[in-house]
Amino acid sequence: MEFRGGRSRGSHGGPCARPTIGYALGMSDRAPTPTIRELRADDYDALVALWEAGGLPYRPRGRDARERIEREIGGACSIFLGADVDGSLVGAVLGTHDGRKGWINRLVVAPAYRRLGLGKRLVDAVEERLERIGIEIVTCLIESWNEGSMAFFERIGFLPHDECTYYSKRKNADV
Repeated sequence: MEFRGGRSRGSHGGPCARPTIGYALGMSDRAPTPTIRELRADDYDALVALWEAGGLPYRPRGRDARERIEREIGGACSIFLGADVDGSLVGAVLGTHDGRKGWINRLVVAPAYRRLGLGKRLVDAVEERLERIGIEIVTCLIESWNEGSMAFFERIGFLPHDECTYYSKRKNADV
């Protein structure tokens, strides 16, 4: 999960702000319900800010470059979703697939919206879209330091597969 600083959007003061004043003061028992929607190219700055607020690494000269994200957003193998509250991006997931297997990438929820079921809603939305195109295996790679993500994915039914070892070949360290 990644988060980078940036300008806040919407009336909530950005991804780290409280869900609502009433919710924060205990006057309401519910936070506003985020709307799950397709990410757009103009969400890039808010997405980077969300990654930063969520503590995710960010590679602006590689896989996270604006041009790459903008190109991938409309791709046939991409399911890039955001969670929106009053114009502020408070959660996002970059889902992809190779035609046989689906991938959950870069799931992030703003700290103020954690433990409200939003991460699960985002993952469920990717899984539903993958199921519609016949993909029955959904996976994610989680870096070994990210124990919170490991616990989250186990809570929502993902199982670790210790028999697999991840290898990669990269053109440079920035990708």
